[in-house]
Amino acid sequence: MESFDSHPKSIKKAVRYIKQDASKEQLIEIKKLFDNTIQKRIKALELDNQKIIS
Repeated sequence: MESFDSHPKSIKKAVRYIKQDASKEQLIEIKKLFDNTIQKRIKALELDNQKIIS
């Protein structure tokens, strides 16, 4: 896994916000947003990989 310092500034800011300031409700919404976004990106990468193979 990459070092925390190697990530973009926006990711580091988001993680700090989650650790320090986010309420429970905000954490739930952030989790949903991140989960959905990550799943969409994984699917897009898998589709791109399949196009390259075929």
